[in-house]
Amino acid sequence: MYNTEQIKELIKVLEDSSLSVLEIVEKDGSKIRLEKAQPAQQIVNTIPVANGVAAPAPIPTAPVESAPAVTAAPVADSSKTIDAPIVGVFYAASAPGKAPYVSTGKKVKKGDVVCIIEAMKCMNEIQAEEDGEIVEVLVKDGELVEYGQPLFKIN
Repeated sequence: MYNTEQIKELIKVLEDSSLSVLEIVEKDGSKIRLEKAQPAQQIVNTIPVANGVAAPAPIPTAPVESAPAVTAAPVADSSKTIDAPIVGVFYAASAPGKAPYVSTGKKVKKGDVVCIIEAMKCMNEIQAEEDGEIVEVLVKDGELVEYGQPLFKIN
């Protein structure tokens, strides 16, 4: 269970980030979920009234057609991802100034530590779930990551 100070710290992390939802599930099954309130959007249509009689609503004009957008066909990507199992701050290395655990082109085996995610002042080692080669690092050191966010592409 979380104490008041821990909850206040989580609220501050959520408010200071671009996240809209912060959800943490502990190993014992306890869970906390925080959501930012979304500003209400309201659309109001007004019709001008002259001498107590409503004026006719304006007639919408047809949109101007433009040249069709050209999009590239999606390329089949056989790589898998290593995703963040928790919300927190991503660290590529064990300490500032040290070499990162993995980089593009490095081969990893199941169980190898690939990064650290700091959550509530706890450093959590994230391990590779299968053997493969790191194709791309998708987040920057010190960046806040969300639950399920891809961290690495692996083949």
